[in-house]
Amino acid sequence: MTSTTTKPAATTDESTATKPGSALSTQVGRGSTSIADVVVSKIAGIAAREVDGVYDLGGQAARVVGRIRETLPGAPDLTQGVTVEVGERQAAVDVAIVAEYGVAIHDLAAGIRSNVIDAVESMTGLEVTEVNVTVHDVHFADDDDVTGESSSESRVQ
Repeated sequence: MTSTTTKPAATTDESTATKPGSALSTQVGRGSTSIADVVVSKIAGIAAREVDGVYDLGGQAARVVGRIRETLPGAPDLTQGVTVEVGERQAAVDVAIVAEYGVAIHDLAAGIRSNVIDAVESMTGLEVTEVNVTVHDVHFADDDDVTGESSSESRVQ
C-alpha cells in the first residue's frame, strides 16, 4: 500500500520567514512573498498625508532634513515621520505629524489611524495591531511667511 501526503496550498514556512522587524516573508503554494519594512512605511506615510488636516509628517529635525532633501533632485521621502515594526503577520505603525491649526486633533488622529490601517491591511495583507500618532507641532498660516517681514506697520519712520 502506498500513502500519499498532500501539502496545504498556503502555509508559512518558518525557514523562509525573516526576523520580525526586517520584512514579511511567507511561502504560499508555488512561491514566497516578502514585504520589506520600507514598503509598509511608504504605504503608511502616503495614507497619513491623505488625511485633511495633516500639514506635514515628522518632528522638527526630520522636517529640517526633509526640506534640505527636497532641494535635491529625486523623489521625496515618503517614509519621513513614519516608523514601523513588521512581523510575520502583523505590523505596528508610529506616525509623527504636524497638524493644521483649527483641526480637532483627536478627530485628526482617528482619521489617520483609520486611513493607515485600511491602506496597510488592504495592500499587504498584514494585520495592523496599532497606529500611534504623535502631534509634534501645529501649523499656522502665518508660518508660511518666509520673507521674515512683519505684516504690521513699522512703529518708527
